[in-house]
Amino acid sequence: MSDVADLPDDVEALKAMLRDAHVEISRHRVELRGRDLLIEKLKLQLAGMARHRFGSSAEGLQQLQLMLEDLEITRSTEVPAAETEPAAMDKPVRKPLPDHLPRTDQVLETGEACNDCGGKLKRVGEDVTEELEYIPGRFMVNRYVRPRMACTCCDRFHQAPLPSRPIERGRPGPGLLAHVLVSKYADHLPLYRQSQIYAREGLDLERSTMADWVGKSTALLEPLAEAIGQHVRAGAAIHADDTPVSVLAPGNGKTKTGRVWVYARDERPHGSGAPPAAFYRFSMDRKGIRPAEHLKGYSGFMHADGYAGFEELYRSGRITEVACLAHIRRKFFDIAKATGSAVATEAVARIAALYAVEAEARGQPPDTRVEMRQAKARPVFDDLISWLQSELPKIPGKSDLAKAIRYALTRLPRLEVYLSNGHLEIDNNAAERGMRGLAIGRKNWLFAGSEGGGHAAAIAYTLIETARLNDVDPQAWLTHILSRIADHPINRVADLAAWNFPDRSARDNLVA
Repeated sequence: MSDVADLPDDVEALKAMLRDAHVEISRHRVELRGRDLLIEKLKLQLAGMARHRFGSSAEGLQQLQLMLEDLEITRSTEVPAAETEPAAMDKPVRKPLPDHLPRTDQVLETGEACNDCGGKLKRVGEDVTEELEYIPGRFMVNRYVRPRMACTCCDRFHQAPLPSRPIERGRPGPGLLAHVLVSKYADHLPLYRQSQIYAREGLDLERSTMADWVGKSTALLEPLAEAIGQHVRAGAAIHADDTPVSVLAPGNGKTKTGRVWVYARDERPHGSGAPPAAFYRFSMDRKGIRPAEHLKGYSGFMHADGYAGFEELYRSGRITEVACLAHIRRKFFDIAKATGSAVATEAVARIAALYAVEAEARGQPPDTRVEMRQAKARPVFDDLISWLQSELPKIPGKSDLAKAIRYALTRLPRLEVYLSNGHLEIDNNAAERGMRGLAIGRKNWLFAGSEGGGHAAAIAYTLIETARLNDVDPQAWLTHILSRIADHPINRVADLAAWNFPDRSARDNLVA
């Protein structure tokens, strides 16, 4: 060292210099640690923004269209049927269905003899009712021809009644109603965009008209959605999740944050024959009372994230919490990707070993899954906890990595129950998958018009997601349901569930 000669010979002076140097080094370390934490936080924020970024905000006109759309759906669901007809001066003139559409005639005969006197009937005219229908790829018009017959003996008139229709006095067929619902809630096409598409085919279907159809259709389908909810709550274990959705506040045109909740039952991983299903609920807030209302009467296990609102359910003793390893992994994965942290990378690798056991156990009976987990997953699980406990003191307490470790150490004991119960899963992905379609669609409807509009959306998502889980074409199934549910006994509505659909791949029997 070139300046060694400049060092003092006095020992006390040397000690003082070393103390000063030590203080300076400590100060620099604190500054560097603070800077590193800031860089880490910024990287995480940027990574999150890049991963969760959506497209550009909708234009004002589009937002207005969406606002009107959901408000009209809400009006249709909330106003009593007797009050849904507008005043005569405001009622739009119903335009005839376009002549270019193909037509099929169904003649509804009354018979040849008078029901009163037995005399012979003669035809004196007919009534024709047209119904706009949709089958995949094309529109058509169903014509119901009802001859008016008069008795040659007693002069009484006879005419066959119209068959039941999904919307009384309405013109949409069940296939068209199903198409509108699937387009909006599965394919994420707002009603005003559907209206523009239909206009290119020469059909004048106003957004407001279809909004009324959506409201009335979901109201008709609500008993079936409730039956699906009962099926989900009958399972020994369910999955739960929720996501925010903007809701228009009445009066001021501003929005507040509501919630859409999903509860799923999927027992396929342990070989059960019980059909998978999901049911959705909407609420204007995220209070813990909401899941308590949704799960009234349920007892069993529930896979969920760490939402504090669930704690009251767990304290009741009826529901046992099963934490989610995917949530734990996600925190470490984000840190590893953003910062390259060796500890976070190691945590992800250890968690991957647990998932490898699950991949091997998938589809096996519950007892076999428990044996495999105890033999292969238990040592990895216990070692993961011990390792995280040993690493935590080595890491700055306010860092995101330390927060991730503390979160894991809090949640892992609540996940441990899966190791000894083959009916349980390692994560809550069954519920999170149920939210993916809604997250995509949210870009195209932005908000619910009110609690009624959110309720209608929850019914639609219940049916469409349950169809998807059962490998059922939602267009075919909803057409099947809507053509029958008006006359179906309410105490047997569960017979119409997706898993009872006679032809799960039907595409050519949509109107039958």
